[in-house]
Amino acid sequence: MSGGPANVWSDHVSAALLGTERRDPPELPGAPEPPGEAGDQAARLLDQAAVLTLRRRAGRPPASGVEVIAPAPGEDAPVVPPVAAARLDRILAGEQIRVLPEWLDAAAAHGRRVPARLLPELLERGRSDRMLRPSIARAAGRRGVWLALRNTDWAYLVGAGDDPGGGADVWRTGTRNQRVAFLTGLRRTDPGAARDVLAETWAREPAPDRAAFLATFEHGLTLDDEEFLEAALEDRGKDVRQLASDLLARLPGSAYGRRMAARARACVTARTSRDRGRVRTAIEVEPPREHDEDLARDGVPFHPSGSFMPGNGNGPVGARAAWLREILARTPLATWTELFGLPPMEIVCLRVADPDGRAARDVHIGWARAALRQRDVDWARALLRGGVVVDEPEALAGLLAVLPGGERDPAAAELIRWVDGQPDLLRVLERVPGPWTGDLAAAVVATLTAAARRPTRRDEHALTQLCRLADQRLDPSAASRLEELGPAAPRAVAELITTLRFRDEMVKELAE
Repeated sequence: MSGGPANVWSDHVSAALLGTERRDPPELPGAPEPPGEAGDQAARLLDQAAVLTLRRRAGRPPASGVEVIAPAPGEDAPVVPPVAAARLDRILAGEQIRVLPEWLDAAAAHGRRVPARLLPELLERGRSDRMLRPSIARAAGRRGVWLALRNTDWAYLVGAGDDPGGGADVWRTGTRNQRVAFLTGLRRTDPGAARDVLAETWAREPAPDRAAFLATFEHGLTLDDEEFLEAALEDRGKDVRQLASDLLARLPGSAYGRRMAARARACVTARTSRDRGRVRTAIEVEPPREHDEDLARDGVPFHPSGSFMPGNGNGPVGARAAWLREILARTPLATWTELFGLPPMEIVCLRVADPDGRAARDVHIGWARAALRQRDVDWARALLRGGVVVDEPEALAGLLAVLPGGERDPAAAELIRWVDGQPDLLRVLERVPGPWTGDLAAAVVATLTAAARRPTRRDEHALTQLCRLADQRLDPSAASRLEELGPAAPRAVAELITTLRFRDEMVKELAE
């Protein structure tokens, strides 16, 4: 073989074309021995070709007019352990893909970042999965942003989170999402300035943008916003009007609250009576008899009788009952402590003068919605503990988020035990965020175990849905309790156990 560079290269090309089974790779002094089994001629040929390629390119002057790419910045956070990186590789390849957000959030919580080699595939997933993007942003590190700056398909990562990037100019030049992020940040630090910025462009904004911008008022909401929100009740956009009424309903001391309180007290009154020398209080209910323009302006829509449907399939709610629920949901809860002179726990236990129980359901549903909207802990606690009558148990499930952290799991466990029927149970659990631990985990495991031992097709379908919901929220330690079902466990439970074991190993690896 001639020693010229061109001949050496052509000899390697010939060996590649003929195949290493027919021609051995040429000798190349100084080339590294390929890893793997000795005598692997194909690996040797490829490694030598890589060496030759590098030699041919070395020493060439850079082409003129080419912009030099800035190097990736250094990282503050350490990369995840190798075993955790290997599991992420498996997840991205499709194994237990649903746990990917949890993996990313757990990595970020431990101050770790994604390995650089896996960033392109991860960023590509974020293109089509918007819900995954915040988790990617937390775990991608500085190199993730560096890559996103060089690929417009990954630009979503630039300025992800509360900082839209670009400073104050983003309000004039940014996308809707960037402007929302800017306004949200300003509302958190200076609500008045945010309101003034929005007022300058409000009339020129399209209705979808006005609705998105108005939603930022939930941050730093005060009575100073009342005038702006009252004006928005007259907006030509339906979503804008509804948002304005929802925000006003959360605003203590507003004229909106006083209007709703007057309507509510015309429908719900206290009746006292004497029984064996004791004064007893009951609640009398008379739903509104008509719907007028003022009620519609304040966010209570008109619908024909029978068009209001609860989520449980028990049939429609009458128009008058639905109006009552909406009015109560928008009434300040202080209205009732003033009217009855009692704390919330005693109020929710008062007897409702109602022969068929429908009025009690309407009142309790209205109060539950109001407690959620007003984030009232005392009322949330009272409604969850008071044995109220509702036809929408998921409305009570929403109140769990209002409770202090230490009370949520026990209250959720009690709610699950109280709910009767799998359809209601699933709707309740959908509103209980993970992780499900302690008493709540025990209640879920008991429900799963009971359902697994009922062989009917209806129970099997409900069990499958419940397992799919639990696989990302249930504490992984629950796997050992579910394994007590043995080999006869339904397929859905077996798959749930596999996922829980996977998650348990995953979290431990990230904590190393």
